[in-house]
Amino acid sequence: MQKDHLTAEERLLRQKNGLQQSIEHAYSNSPFYHQLFEKAGLKPEDFGKPEDFRSIPFTTKKDLRDAYPYGMAAVPLEQILRIHASSGTTGKPIVAGYTKRDLDDWADAVARICEMAGVTAGDIAQISFGYGLFTGGFGLHYGLERLGATVVPFSSGNTERQLSLMKDFRTTVLVSTPSFAIYMAEVARDMGFDPAEFGLRLGLFGGEPCSEAMREDIERQWQLKATVNYGLTEVVGPGISGECSERAGMHILEDIYYPEIIDPISGNVLKDGETGELVLTPLGKEGFPVLRYRTGDITRLIAEACPCGRTTRRMDYITGRSDDMIIIKGVNVFPSQIEEVLAGFREVSPHYLLVLHKQKGFIRDMEVQVELTPDGFTDRFKDLEALEGRIRTKLRSTLSLAPKIKLMEPKSLERTTGKAKRIIESEDQSLEQ
Repeated sequence: MQKDHLTAEERLLRQKNGLQQSIEHAYSNSPFYHQLFEKAGLKPEDFGKPEDFRSIPFTTKKDLRDAYPYGMAAVPLEQILRIHASSGTTGKPIVAGYTKRDLDDWADAVARICEMAGVTAGDIAQISFGYGLFTGGFGLHYGLERLGATVVPFSSGNTERQLSLMKDFRTTVLVSTPSFAIYMAEVARDMGFDPAEFGLRLGLFGGEPCSEAMREDIERQWQLKATVNYGLTEVVGPGISGECSERAGMHILEDIYYPEIIDPISGNVLKDGETGELVLTPLGKEGFPVLRYRTGDITRLIAEACPCGRTTRRMDYITGRSDDMIIIKGVNVFPSQIEEVLAGFREVSPHYLLVLHKQKGFIRDMEVQVELTPDGFTDRFKDLEALEGRIRTKLRSTLSLAPKIKLMEPKSLERTTGKAKRIIESEDQSLEQ
């Protein structure tokens, strides 16, 4: 699409105008932002170019929670046509409201992401994201319809029926979390089907990080091309960035979203290529505008030209979250590092669980529960002991610490139809001081 091929000057002009309009709209119509600007001594006329934008305080998840449910609204509620929200499992839900124009812009954005991935009007796309308050299902639904694809709105769960209909409907595109795609392949085999014979040609995955190992596993099992895309409820939902056929990072729709990378500690804006926390500002969002939202996701911006010809910068794959970083005995650990290590062992399935043993609120130790594949499972103790030792050695060299390893029988760890839960905490009084 033409918007993905703007020159640097055209993109800068759109961003400048979009930022100015977003600031004026938020200041004039959102009580939250009016108060924030007044407190910081800022006025909309203070911002002439994107660099000036950096003086605006960040918006955080706590701000959105404190504003629950309608404190971020910048239009009368009768103009809000739809409301989405986060799960609220770690606190109050985060609410996002959309006007008619917001919904229209959102559908256009997702359609661009889907086209980038290779979806065409001739595809039959089965959406296995949950519908409801979660943005994934509805976001992909309307974007795919806008592109002209045929949509099968299955939602999550009921895996065996999903697989049956996938065969009957001759689905060509699967939309789901990567962990659910792996689980579906497992269930397909239990039903006596070979996933490779389903005829899927493309997968659009999101909702959780997808390591290269997971991507390769999905592609091998389903014989499809796996692409990933990125979005979050706080900003809009899916449709912020996505992969093209080159799969060298996710193109950000920079005419709609203004991205920054900051040092998560100092808050200073970093240069292209430097790794830090992604901050996003949607341009032109009416219902619930957000300015400089700290996503918590760790990535970097890639400015080098993409062979596909699109001129938008790309964001690298998410390597962790600033609030998911685990500190054990002074060592910083991201779950994605552990996943990459485990993926190197053919005896190990993609399913694992990190158990953080805490004492008086501090993490004292970590146990990595590793599920074995049927081929990797054996009753020979020496073989299991040797495998455990190899995994521990590799983790020690990668993380600079040696967590406990617990090998689990095949299919013993809990499966999910949505985002996989990889970390649990255990308050353990028996650990040594």
